[in-house]
Amino acid sequence: MINERLEYMRDNYEIIGGIKYMAPAPNPGHNRTLFYLGRIIENYMEDNNIGGYVFTDNIDLYLPDGSMFQPDLTVIKTENENLIDWYAPISIVPDMVVEVLSKSTKHRDLTVKKDTYESVGVKEYWIVDPYMKCIDVYLLQEGKFIFGGEYQHYTEKEFVFLNVEEKAAVKNEVPVSILPGLKINLAQIFKWSL
Repeated sequence: MINERLEYMRDNYEIIGGIKYMAPAPNPGHNRTLFYLGRIIENYMEDNNIGGYVFTDNIDLYLPDGSMFQPDLTVIKTENENLIDWYAPISIVPDMVVEVLSKSTKHRDLTVKKDTYESVGVKEYWIVDPYMKCIDVYLLQEGKFIFGGEYQHYTEKEFVFLNVEEKAAVKNEVPVSILPGLKINLAQIFKWSL
């Protein structure tokens, strides 16, 4: 029994189009990025009396199309929280999903998972690249994701090498569409890499 339980715990996977894909354990940079991001969002929700929950790594999310994903970060606001079964996988469409790119999952995060989140009605989808320290934001409008912008973090040493136009184009505060008023400074979530 213990061995079966340990085997289950090691067997992280997602189901996409009926095919099972292994999901590797996150590396430390991935983990810290999610920790800081999740903490900022949850603190904002609590400080502003916005009900809902923030879930990180290894939560099974069953979607209406039959896919089963393990999003890196999932936000479910108050309107849906009463649909959460605390002893089973999540089977409702979240308000926001964040995927942190890794070499083994990058292609799926940018294609089939993005398309699936769009088709089931996720309102906001972030793709976080911890290597480039940037975030691409997609917002659902009329059933389709529109590109909401790319946000990039530069250290002071990196910033001085940008030309005037590049410096002017840098956006390093990401507004959270589903939480009006919240803007996340990328230095807060990528501080592990400074």
